[in-house]
Amino acid sequence: MAELLYQRDVYGQTLIELGKVNKDIVVLDADLSTSTRTSMFAKQFPERFFNFGVAEQNMMATAAGFASCGKTVFVSTFAMFASGRAWDQVRNTVSYNNFNVKIVATHAGITVGPDGASHQALEDIALMRAIPNMNIIVPCDAPQTREAIIVASNTKGPFYIRLGRSKIATIENKGEFKLGKPQVLSEGKDITIIACGIMVNEALLAVKCLAGKGISARLINVHSIRPLDKEIILEAAKQTRGIIVCEEHTVIGGLASAIDEIVAENHPTKVIRVGIRNRFGQSGEPAELLKEYKLSCADIERAAVSLVS
Repeated sequence: MAELLYQRDVYGQTLIELGKVNKDIVVLDADLSTSTRTSMFAKQFPERFFNFGVAEQNMMATAAGFASCGKTVFVSTFAMFASGRAWDQVRNTVSYNNFNVKIVATHAGITVGPDGASHQALEDIALMRAIPNMNIIVPCDAPQTREAIIVASNTKGPFYIRLGRSKIATIENKGEFKLGKPQVLSEGKDITIIACGIMVNEALLAVKCLAGKGISARLINVHSIRPLDKEIILEAAKQTRGIIVCEEHTVIGGLASAIDEIVAENHPTKVIRVGIRNRFGQSGEPAELLKEYKLSCADIERAAVSLVS
């Protein structure tokens, strides 16, 4: 049984680790530090933590100000507010100036669960992909979250790192995290499954079920949506019969769109999207919502069977 961990717990712990060695790290939050786990950093380094209350736009503008003075800024709130409410400030004050601001947005996707549509960011990757200079990372589990935070801290420029609310399974044998480099988690010759975030584990379950049906599936974890090295993607497009892209996000503008753009320009192939289609979220338990929005391992399996048939 894979270990279940909160990504945001690891985020808080990693901030403390980095804060001890880099005195120029400051952390900002918008009245949600208990939920985002930046409260861990606040307890250790109260002089370098700033709570802005329910004022996300002001927080992003101030983050840019800190960065302009040479600070490495980690700024956190729920994904809905980081990407939507503060989009103007992210675009015009953070990314336009290519400032060293790391937006670590938690509670992303449909699995926010009972909080419902107003808090379920299903469009955030699309919003961030539209902004020049923005690096976008969607870690697949808690250990990869730690690696992503460390890489972001050591890489100049703005980052959007997308984390969930619920505990998620730890994926074994991923290999080293490298910015922009997808990870091949299983080899296969019939089809390719590409996933990010919590959908990597759902895809892994689907790969095992497909093997029992005689379908050999290659699984690729695209943890870094920007930058994204297209070599592994094109290799899969050339060597397998089609691609299934899985994301806990609208099928418009996110990972599926990134893959569509690569193959359309370089090696056109069949791409099936397993994601949220023209719907807002709703309240419910995470597992129920994954089934309702057709994001479960069974939905990936059905898409794969359809592709090969």
